[in-house]
Amino acid sequence: MNTPGDEGPMYLDEGASAAAERTFEALPAARGRAFAQSWWGQAWLKALEDTALDGAQVKLGRRHARAGAVGAVSVRPGRITAVVQDPDHTRHRSDVLLQQLSAADWDRFLDMVADRAGHIAALLDRDMPPVLVEDAAAAGIELLPGIGDLEPECSCGAWDHCAHSTALCYQLARLLDQDPFVLLLMRGRGERELLDEVQARSASRAELPAGGAAAEPSGAGVPAAEAYAARDILPPLPAAPPPVAAPGAPPVLGGGTPPAPGVEVAALEFLIGDAAARAQRLLAEALSTGHPDSPPPPVPAPGQDAVRLAAAGPGAAISARLAAGSGRDARGLASAVRAWELGGAAGLAVLEEEWTPEPEALARATGRLAAAWEDEDRPRLRVTRNRWTVVGGAAQLRYGRDGRWWPYRREGGQWVPAGPATDDPAGALAGVSAEE
Repeated sequence: MNTPGDEGPMYLDEGASAAAERTFEALPAARGRAFAQSWWGQAWLKALEDTALDGAQVKLGRRHARAGAVGAVSVRPGRITAVVQDPDHTRHRSDVLLQQLSAADWDRFLDMVADRAGHIAALLDRDMPPVLVEDAAAAGIELLPGIGDLEPECSCGAWDHCAHSTALCYQLARLLDQDPFVLLLMRGRGERELLDEVQARSASRAELPAGGAAAEPSGAGVPAAEAYAARDILPPLPAAPPPVAAPGAPPVLGGGTPPAPGVEVAALEFLIGDAAARAQRLLAEALSTGHPDSPPPPVPAPGQDAVRLAAAGPGAAISARLAAGSGRDARGLASAVRAWELGGAAGLAVLEEEWTPEPEALARATGRLAAAWEDEDRPRLRVTRNRWTVVGGAAQLRYGRDGRWWPYRREGGQWVPAGPATDDPAGALAGVSAEE
């Protein structure tokens, strides 16, 4: 064990500057609350309690900390220091030493953080997720102390954890709750130094290697959400591209070499034009002011996308292929296109899905129907799941999952969409009746 004043290289980096030290003002008394709320703060206290040989001293130190007897806490690589006051006002300087990570350990840790932007993003949010500690352990780096890792030094002369060093450890658990960078400082790196090193490594990974060749893929990569969360420490993004007024004209593929069997040139040209139009629309949306706060639209299922493409009017031959590919006949595709034009994916779902509302939703729907007409004007309706059909008529109301009413009429033995959705069932049904 080091003696007081002997700050050997195992615990204190002789090259560490004063800028690496942080001092925290004395915390108020902690009556009626746990010292550690975070899981890493609790792990710190477990290392203390597993290391200390005298349980009575641990309890006494906890009482000291709870009473506010610990003064300002100084944290620097390998050591924490504070003056702790006994009930008789005797003051003792107490230190707790924690071994720093080696240069090789830090090199592996910084590489790991640079490869997983979510780790540093969590630390910037003053969080230390278990996966960060697990990934570090997998790389041979123990961030949190274990049994025997917290070594005490105190002017009271105790050789084991005394009430003073114990009180200091309990107080530090409160600081760790607020800022896990305190632990990393004890392990040898201050917050600013750590962030600068991670940024430099991230920037070097973004550069092309010598010769201009693209780097080989490194595997799964970094999830976009993690990279965005860590934007404050990553290199700046390139400038946004300029807006595009209109999609480019699709190429003409006819002529020259005959297409391969099964490839229809007109259909391929249509898909190229659709892709260009969608790309132009997506770029315009991405450059809009409210885009960062707007959730991304859901990706349409293949059957939905076939209807979307058919709604663009590609011609009879391509429409026939879209109908066959989506399991519809020509008439079914026409109804689906009509539903899409009236309400997009929601309108298509009302056409093709039959479902039973939950009791609460059914009660709301029944109440809206009852309030929509005067008694003498109310039509007779027969209900089947989410569909209300006019008895003896060719009109129907369908209740959507969004709580709106969709009008339908019967044509040639099939129900087809008759108008857009509305909150007023009477108005929706009146529109169908006016067309009959």
